[in-house]
Amino acid sequence: MRDFSDLEGFILEKMRQSKIPGLSLSIVEGEKVTYSRGFGFRDLSSGIQTTPRTLYGIGSVTKSFTALGIMQLVERGKIRLDDPVEKYVPLKLRPFGVPVKIHHLLTHSSGLPDLDYATGSTSTMLELDMGWLPVAKAEDVITFMQDANEWAVTKPGERFFYLNEGYVLLGYILSKLSGMTYDEYIQERILQPLGMTRTYFSKADVSVDNDRSAAYIVDKEGRHIETQFPYYGVNSDGGLVSNVLDLSNYLGMCMNGGAFGGKRLVSKRSFELMVQPHIRLHQQVFGDDSYGYGWGITPDFFGYKLVDHGGSVLVHTAYLGYLPKKKLGVALLCNSDAPTNDIGRYVLAQLAGVNPKELPFMKTEKVLRRIEGEYETYKRTSKASIRTAGGILYMIFNYRYGEEKTPYFPEKLEENHATFYTIGPGNVKSILDFRWKGSKVELVGERGKWIKSS
Repeated sequence: MRDFSDLEGFILEKMRQSKIPGLSLSIVEGEKVTYSRGFGFRDLSSGIQTTPRTLYGIGSVTKSFTALGIMQLVERGKIRLDDPVEKYVPLKLRPFGVPVKIHHLLTHSSGLPDLDYATGSTSTMLELDMGWLPVAKAEDVITFMQDANEWAVTKPGERFFYLNEGYVLLGYILSKLSGMTYDEYIQERILQPLGMTRTYFSKADVSVDNDRSAAYIVDKEGRHIETQFPYYGVNSDGGLVSNVLDLSNYLGMCMNGGAFGGKRLVSKRSFELMVQPHIRLHQQVFGDDSYGYGWGITPDFFGYKLVDHGGSVLVHTAYLGYLPKKKLGVALLCNSDAPTNDIGRYVLAQLAGVNPKELPFMKTEKVLRRIEGEYETYKRTSKASIRTAGGILYMIFNYRYGEEKTPYFPEKLEENHATFYTIGPGNVKSILDFRWKGSKVELVGERGKWIKSS
């Protein structure tokens, strides 16, 4: 029997660091759930604990459900992957005169960068003052996109640009060709066959469930602000609400190539098309990171292929990932904005027998933790503080009447050596060079040297 104590300790520490109120996790091997647990609270005000059954919004993990629905229509001959989008949508998407195809929407390769409808819509509902966009249905998003061609950066197929609006269009197409609403289609053709009986779209359904999570914003002071959950009305890019046990069935289907519990949702050939690399991501973590149809693809995750996707609606975050060769999967949900991708990949690495401390984010965190602190110059003639946030380092000088705070960006992060840079007046690049000498941390800047004192 596996010992999950180290894993549980890691999760609790990440929750402490990231101020996560509550988190639920399940581990799947084949079609079987071998571990599930809730950590922390689903409702801080009443002290109600999380469980593996607790409901959370899964955000963009929803995209793989939409992609699966489209592949079902492809198999039924209702649509072709190389069909132009304008064949089904009253919108001529032609970046630089080239028609966008269904394949381009599935792979986020339309040539259009994100138009930020989701940010505007979420801000509207959560009253974040980031923007205002009261969209209630897919037709509203189509209207919003009328001038999208003017925002294009490349021709279709040339570059990955994450485009929430693209998956809204796919949901619209799914509804139009099936003769059902998008929500009805996903419920009938995917959720019901998988026995996902507590996975919903509507506030009405969620509100009568007795194990649902509250929604939290963690403010700049680290305080938990309870707020409402943003029910969009536009669901195909990120509207599902689920729990890790239901998602375990979905993972089982994925690891079995499109079938679960004797029921086949899509052919193995079609499913394999969904989880093969189609376009390379411009942000690389492991090398050759790519996107399939509603899934991220990492060909070499410590020697294994990794298929995964994260999701966020700012107040709930999610991660779903699996290693096809080992048939190991992880579902992770929490009720605040949190690094769920990092946590999920840590779990998968440990389950695969890989030292999770070799993960890029773990190495970065280790270096940053060692760097943070108070520094002094020769004979304590001057002092400085080093703080980090979001992977950025800040060098801070405090004076009686003010503060000087300069951001530095990582250039090289090694076990015993790290450099950070900033661009100053006159476009001059300045470097902070950190080196470890035994237990001491030495910092050399453009004009001085500091030793970490605490």
